[in-house]
Amino acid sequence: MRHQDLGERDGPVLVFGGPYSNLQALQAVLDVAAARGIGAGNLICTGDVVAYCGDPVQVVEAVRASGMTVVAGNCELQLAQGALDCGCGFDDGSACDLLSAGWFGFASAQVTQDQRDWMGQLPQIVTFSHQGKRYGVIHGGVTDVARFIWPSSPKAVFAEEWQAAEDVAGPLDAIIAGHCGVPFIRNTARGRWINAGVIGMPPHDGAQYTRFGVIDGADVLIHSLKYDAQAAVNSMENAGLVQGYHRALMTGYWPSEDVLPDDLRLPPFAKG
Repeated sequence: MRHQDLGERDGPVLVFGGPYSNLQALQAVLDVAAARGIGAGNLICTGDVVAYCGDPVQVVEAVRASGMTVVAGNCELQLAQGALDCGCGFDDGSACDLLSAGWFGFASAQVTQDQRDWMGQLPQIVTFSHQGKRYGVIHGGVTDVARFIWPSSPKAVFAEEWQAAEDVAGPLDAIIAGHCGVPFIRNTARGRWINAGVIGMPPHDGAQYTRFGVIDGADVLIHSLKYDAQAAVNSMENAGLVQGYHRALMTGYWPSEDVLPDDLRLPPFAKG
């Protein structure tokens, strides 16, 4: 497993996951960072730069040009290897599995070999120190890059992944992860598990805003990100990506709840 240590980081650190080929959301979070005076050295993405939306090539190039640190997500690993699917861990034949064929096929046809080579060199775990604490950054899990870890996942899941991370990177006071698309902070027996959410897709809550996190001293705050969702939808429609995720950008609801645990699924009336 590739490990990159960033050393000591001073000032606020902005963390986010899943740009998901959503160029408008990426531009918005970069604008937030610039407005807050947060430079590239304190910008960290938890992976899945490329996924559901319509501008994979442009998003990869903008991420690379920004100089931010990126942890390899399952999408990066799969694209780097020339795989035929996203490796998200969806159950075979589930709605998420069937829907993924469309967007992954589009992304795979668009990204360049140079971009695949870049993806193949990304670290799978990143560490840094900040205000006396040592953080580890991963995508989904260490035992499985595409492991879905939710706010309600069993204690044993967090314990297993924490130990796996420390086996690679040494002692950690907190872990920052992504992949599941739902932001949360959970206090575990080993420290705080922080999922800052993703910027490319809303967290199935009925609003267009997506999420990012800022670590500043002892505080870890999850913030809403407002961006031009309609422009992102237009890009998806122009690309023929109309399997349901384009509507999710506007409605705030995912096209399927197959991957969600029961406690995060919404009653039918909640989705109109």
